[in-house]
Amino acid sequence: MKGAGRDMGLLRGSDGQVEPTHAPTPTPAPAPTSTMSGAARWKATPVKLRRPYVSVAAKFTMAMTFTLGWVALSVWISSAWVDELDALTGPVLAWTIVVLVAYLPGAIVAFLAVSLVLDRQPPLHMESPMTPLTVIIAARNEERGIGETIAAISRTDYAGPVTIILADNGSTDGTREAARKTAADLDDSLQIISELTPGKSNALNTALEHVETPYVVTVDADTILHLESLRRLVSRLESAPSDTAAVAGTVLVGNSRVNLLTKMQEWDYYLGIAAVKRMQGLYQATLVAQGAFSLYLTAEVRRVGGWPDAIGEDIVVTWRLLENGDRVLFEPTAVAFTDAPVRLRHFMRQRARWARGMLEGIAAVPPRRQTRPLTRFIAGIDLLIPLLDVGYALIWLPGVVLFFLGYPVIVSVWTLAVLPITLLVYGGLRTYQSRHVFGSLNLVVRRNRFGYVAFLLGYQVLCSPASLAGYAQHLVGARRRWS
Repeated sequence: MKGAGRDMGLLRGSDGQVEPTHAPTPTPAPAPTSTMSGAARWKATPVKLRRPYVSVAAKFTMAMTFTLGWVALSVWISSAWVDELDALTGPVLAWTIVVLVAYLPGAIVAFLAVSLVLDRQPPLHMESPMTPLTVIIAARNEERGIGETIAAISRTDYAGPVTIILADNGSTDGTREAARKTAADLDDSLQIISELTPGKSNALNTALEHVETPYVVTVDADTILHLESLRRLVSRLESAPSDTAAVAGTVLVGNSRVNLLTKMQEWDYYLGIAAVKRMQGLYQATLVAQGAFSLYLTAEVRRVGGWPDAIGEDIVVTWRLLENGDRVLFEPTAVAFTDAPVRLRHFMRQRARWARGMLEGIAAVPPRRQTRPLTRFIAGIDLLIPLLDVGYALIWLPGVVLFFLGYPVIVSVWTLAVLPITLLVYGGLRTYQSRHVFGSLNLVVRRNRFGYVAFLLGYQVLCSPASLAGYAQHLVGARRRWS
């Protein structure tokens, strides 16, 4: 994929809202005229055929029915495998192995795949929003990249007033000076708020006190917004049900050419993370409105007390919004590009933080406290993720080693059949992303074939052990690390 504004793009079709939608009291947008700038003029693709309406509840029922059928078929097919393991390990361990290695991953993949097939992005009813918004950039020692981040925000085609706040968290380099210079060169208004107490949440909350607009967008200091990103993000919110509190944008990798690790991460962001968010968005329960690029109702963030002091502050604030019955959506075509970790050590720490942040979110707002049944179910899936990592790292990987040593006990030819299924699912996602997301943004997907193969075959080998480390850190209360 080409670089961002730097020139990459995103995917389309994720948050499958249910009922007829209306805007949360947006500022009315004037109809585009010939005197408006090209940035303010935008027309949606005409809808030629009206698809029959299928409710979100009906889609969920279809996905669950297929998933249960898939699991039943798996149990029937694997009976000989279970008997073989039973003879070697006993029934308890045999069933534990099969459930963690086959049934549980199969059920989650089946539910995800059917949900993606059923997903249809609702049309945008508000196409050129002009509601004032504030963009908060939390930064510490980001002198090298802060200018480009601010310039990208300034270049977006959003027609309404945009205020930029730099929430400086005790930088000791030239972050503030670089930000001022860029804003002055672009004739942009920039507020710089200083918060010396360490922690991203402290910087965000201090900046939140100065927000005077109904919408607030958070952007990381190393994140570059696509030209149409803000407009598409706000358009989704103003076309959504009135109880929608936030919309997550799509974050893709902008430095994928650096090495094999960044090339693999490119595909994870483009296919893996995006697929999960599309599924969650379909059921109006996107579990992470990520701090790197998301839109929130200012009043709702204040109502839940702002961002908490947590290693996954964006996870916890999202779950608190959902807890009240609010919806959190995902807009696949609102694209931003970030720098992924280049070194393996930094990557492993990042994934450990993400895993630990998920457990913090579960502890702060347990899934059972979610008021919407679909949200409760989607949040409950997170309870199973640690089991997937345990099954992969502690059972599947040793099983692969035994297989190549001539002992096909845990992993056999039958279990390796998951590879073509994986290729089929990701192949469908690639086609969808290329046509409906990148195509709509006039962007081109870079081939990156070697990175794609490495992503399919070896990426999880890195992610699951890193996640297990994060779970362990959370359980023992280890000191938090943000980098």
